[in-house]
Amino acid sequence: MPTKAPEDRYDAAPFVPEGAGLDVLRRAAADCRGCPLHRAATQTVFGAGNTDARVMLVGEQPGDQEDRQGRPFVGPAGKLLDRALAQAGIDPSEAYVTNAVKHFKFTRAEPGKRRIHKAPSLREMTACGPWLAAELALVEPELIVVLGATAGKALLGSSFRVSQVRGTVLEEEIHGRPERLVPTVHPSAVLRADDREQAYQGLVADLEVAARALG
Repeated sequence: MPTKAPEDRYDAAPFVPEGAGLDVLRRAAADCRGCPLHRAATQTVFGAGNTDARVMLVGEQPGDQEDRQGRPFVGPAGKLLDRALAQAGIDPSEAYVTNAVKHFKFTRAEPGKRRIHKAPSLREMTACGPWLAAELALVEPELIVVLGATAGKALLGSSFRVSQVRGTVLEEEIHGRPERLVPTVHPSAVLRADDREQAYQGLVADLEVAARALG
C-alpha cells in the first residue's frame, strides 16, 4: 500500500520544532508540508511581531499580496486594519499579527487570471493549528483579537459565529492556556461591505473594546 505524502495527513505537528524560539519556528514553517495548500502557494506566511506583544491579532489566511511578499497583513485589508487599530488606541507596531492558516488558498476563474481568495476548510485550519499553538505559547499575549469567522473557528471551534460575539471579551481555554479574546470582523469584510464607512466604524468600535480590555 503506497505511503501517504506528509501533506495528505493534514497535520503540521511533525514540522513544528519543540521548544523553539520565534526565528527558528519561522524558518521551520517555510518548509511545512502539513497540508496540500503549500503546493500552489508562493511561500509560507508566518506571523510577524515580537514575543513581548501584549495583543495578538489572528486573521484567516494570507491574501494575494501577503503570499507574494511573505508577510501577514501587508495588503489593502492590512492597511485598513492598521488605521482602525490606531484609531481605537492600539499601536499596530506593538501587536503580533498572524493567521490561522499560513498558506494562501485560492482559485482562478481562468488560467493565468487573478487569484481569487477561497476560504480554508476546517480540516486545513486544524492541520495548521500546531503553528498557531506554538505562536501563542511563545508570545503569551494578554489579549487575542480574533479577526473573522475562520480565525474564530480555528481558535474556538466550528460553532463559532462572529456576529453573535463580536465586540465582547471572551474568556476561554485555548491550547491548554486561559485566554481573553475579543472577536470582530476581518478587515477584508469591511472592504467588501456595501456601506464601507459603517462597517469600518463597527470594526473600530470592537477594537476599542480590545483597547479597554488591555487597559
